[in-house]
Amino acid sequence: MAGLNCRVTVGLLGVLLLGAVRLARGWETYEIALPHGSNITVLIKPGAPTLPANLCQIISKRQVTALSIKAGETAVFSFSCRDPENHFVVEIQKNIDCMSGPCPFGEVHLQPSMSVLPTLNRTFIWDVKANKNIGLELQFSLPRLRQIGRGESCPDGVTHSISSRVDTKMVRIGTFCSNGTVSRIKMQEGVKMALALPWFHKRKVSGFSITNRSSIKRLCIIESVFEGEGSATLMSANYPDGFPEDELMTWQFIIPAHLRASVSFLHFNVSNCVKKEERVEYCIPGSTTNPEVFKLKDKQPGNIAGNFNLSLQGCDQDAQNPGILRLQFQVLVQHPQNESNKTYVVDLSNEQAMSLTIEQRPGKLSRKFVPGCFVCLDSRTCSTNLTLTAGSKHKISFLCDDLTRLWINAEKTISCLDHRYCHRKAYSLQVPWYILQLPVQLHDFSWKLLVPKDSISLALVPAQKLQQHTHERVCNTSFSYLVASAVPGQDLYFGSFCSGGSIEQIQVKQNVSVTLRAFAPSFQQEASRQSLTVSFVPHFKEEGVFTVTLDTKSKVYLRTPNWDKGLPSLTSVSWNISVPQDQVACLTFLKERTGVVCQTGRAFMIIQEQRAHTEEIFSLEEEVLPKPSFRYHSFWVNISNCSPMSKKQLDLLFWVSLTPRTMDLTVIILAVVGGGALLLFALGLIICFVKKNRKKKINKGPAVGIYNGNVNTQMPMQPKTFQKRRKDNESHVYAEIDDTMVYGHLLQDSKGSFLQPKVDTYRPFQGPTGDCPPSPPRICSRAPTAKLTEDEPSSGFLSASESETYTFSYPSDRNISNGNTDPPLLETYETMEPGE
Repeated sequence: MAGLNCRVTVGLLGVLLLGAVRLARGWETYEIALPHGSNITVLIKPGAPTLPANLCQIISKRQVTALSIKAGETAVFSFSCRDPENHFVVEIQKNIDCMSGPCPFGEVHLQPSMSVLPTLNRTFIWDVKANKNIGLELQFSLPRLRQIGRGESCPDGVTHSISSRVDTKMVRIGTFCSNGTVSRIKMQEGVKMALALPWFHKRKVSGFSITNRSSIKRLCIIESVFEGEGSATLMSANYPDGFPEDELMTWQFIIPAHLRASVSFLHFNVSNCVKKEERVEYCIPGSTTNPEVFKLKDKQPGNIAGNFNLSLQGCDQDAQNPGILRLQFQVLVQHPQNESNKTYVVDLSNEQAMSLTIEQRPGKLSRKFVPGCFVCLDSRTCSTNLTLTAGSKHKISFLCDDLTRLWINAEKTISCLDHRYCHRKAYSLQVPWYILQLPVQLHDFSWKLLVPKDSISLALVPAQKLQQHTHERVCNTSFSYLVASAVPGQDLYFGSFCSGGSIEQIQVKQNVSVTLRAFAPSFQQEASRQSLTVSFVPHFKEEGVFTVTLDTKSKVYLRTPNWDKGLPSLTSVSWNISVPQDQVACLTFLKERTGVVCQTGRAFMIIQEQRAHTEEIFSLEEEVLPKPSFRYHSFWVNISNCSPMSKKQLDLLFWVSLTPRTMDLTVIILAVVGGGALLLFALGLIICFVKKNRKKKINKGPAVGIYNGNVNTQMPMQPKTFQKRRKDNESHVYAEIDDTMVYGHLLQDSKGSFLQPKVDTYRPFQGPTGDCPPSPPRICSRAPTAKLTEDEPSSGFLSASESETYTFSYPSDRNISNGNTDPPLLETYETMEPGE
């Protein structure tokens, strides 16, 4: 308790002492005497933002809000408040005329002395006027200066504002803080330098000197010195306002011999020129084309060894619409890397509709210096990202301390414009070797596969069977295939697939984007596994069809496309699941109900056994999903969506597992007993049949003959070749007459016509059904006059391995209707007879 009282007492004493100091300062008297001929003016004025004048005033001969002291004058004053630093600022301006007399070159001093100035925010201004042919140079001692943009502030509050004079106008060269690379600034025709110090800063020197130089014949020259790795951001004069018309500004960079420099333009604008052309010029050591001229929109040089100059040249602007020329750029200096001496050839001369981009990975920003990571074209034009286009051969190198900071994104378009030419053609989707040989990791390689609408479809066949990525079974390979629709306006993502699964083929209705995404550097070693073949097949109606061959070792997890957003409205997808003969498949759904609520139409699921042709149809909106069920033959799963309400979308996850077919002892015994009984019954039938035939032969009477007047009764003539024809031989004479021939007249009806035997009628062959997905049930139209027509086009499907069209037909008594007459919301499938 005593300690707490002690701390309170000390705090109160501190507050009283601070108040006493402020009270003493409030009544402190200042005296400023400026000598004659010093060309110095001291101005004490309200600061910004301006506070009410009655809170604090200057007390001199009378109370005032501003006080000006000129050369040869003396002023004694005080303040009426205890915190004048919050109300007033002081400006000390010295005019230096180098046109009427010699300039006082050398180190610049702070005058008057800091000890006589009130403790306010201070700004020292030196305004130097010189002849147009006289060059003036400001030299800054350590620490050097760092340029900042408008609205930025310096950490210590000390700023240097530098302007130059062009005729009667002042041009702002820039605002600078401490701790940078700018060591000298050369100007012509005069300079104005302003040093701003906060009231608490104890600085006693200006930190720069003025020297005389010959004419520089340009607006200014800024020298930037690098002693090690680092970066500098610099701006054109008047930035972000426009650069003066038809002016020239130069930056000189001093780079240690063991380091390399690269230039990047951060922001720039160009004006409307009527004469000349705006440009940047480089003077680079060792270049045979000095100066090297670039447009502002060009990639700028990189990997520069040694000192170099960069100049910005303006133009004669349009008087009516001048526009703005401005430039902000960065110079990055770092150690050369081993890769900077290697050149890689990327040959895209034989490619069409392809682009390749090398760029920086997204990363966290750091306050510390981070060496740049550049891609250089022809070893000189460097930038943080580089895009190579098809039709040319490119030579690139890298200036980067860590190449894992870069990655590659490429895109290629494969189009089929004429379905007659593309039918049954196949293309291999593989990452080219010239990408794999680069020292940068591949991120994405996308193929856009484009086909004519409603005339041709696509089939994707991997070299190794694929696995669909799900939360239950995650892909952990070094790369995956991302399959999505490329139809404009269609948001349909089929899923992410990796090798090591059971999916043999993915068939899509129309335009699709296939993206190979690499996840680990080991992809370079596993590149041989990334073969995917695409072929153009006849058009079908399903949005997607997945061919699945089950694996006895593990479950197969499958889910509907657009898992996160839900299956798009009025979309139908199918899975063709093959079950080995010696296995039994167990089909299981993740949840009992889908929860989907249809706004229009109906959502259905169809499970169809391919051998037995039996179908199970479930309403996904109303019914409970089936319990785990066993499938002894290959089967289809078809899911067709309605137009669901916005809150709940349709998404389904199911899996299929295999178990060997087994038979218990009871089944085996019953089979043996049944087989034996069947054998004995067959033997009994055979014995009875034999006995009956023998008895019939024994009891049979003489044969009945019928006179035949056509029998030849004449003596045979001379034998010839082919002596007997059918009318000359007895092949048509019956030795015995069957009962049905004798009593055939009894088969006649009352009208004398023969009765036809009752046999089954011919039904057209419907074709094998194993390769065709089940059609969703028809939905009746809600329009009063709409009917399901019999001449609607059939929807055939052609698999990748067969060329026969298969369809399903549904009799009218199996149609499912919701009791209304809306237009069909799903495609209807009609019967296609063989041969059509």
